[in-house]
Amino acid sequence: MHRDLKPENILMEDKYFDNLDIKITDFGFSTFYKPGDLQSLSCGSPLYMAPEVLFQKEYNEKADIFSIGVITYSLLTGEFPYKAESMATLKYKVHHD
Repeated sequence: MHRDLKPENILMEDKYFDNLDIKITDFGFSTFYKPGDLQSLSCGSPLYMAPEVLFQKEYNEKADIFSIGVITYSLLTGEFPYKAESMATLKYKVHHD
């Protein structure tokens, strides 16, 4: 599990004008995942965190899929699903929206 997927950790290179290479970087928070294992360490970038990570609950590899969804949403719309200036506001919006 990467646990800190965000645009800044994704590199893209078009080597031959028709072959896009995508590479993921910054594995500082990554960990090996075994099916059935749950993680509880809250780490990563809050705007891209799955709700279970944000609220410090147990989570699995699907938290990375949530982060990919946030990245896709922000690339398509130019904004984040939740706009917040503080962690408290972010948690409130995630919990109540």
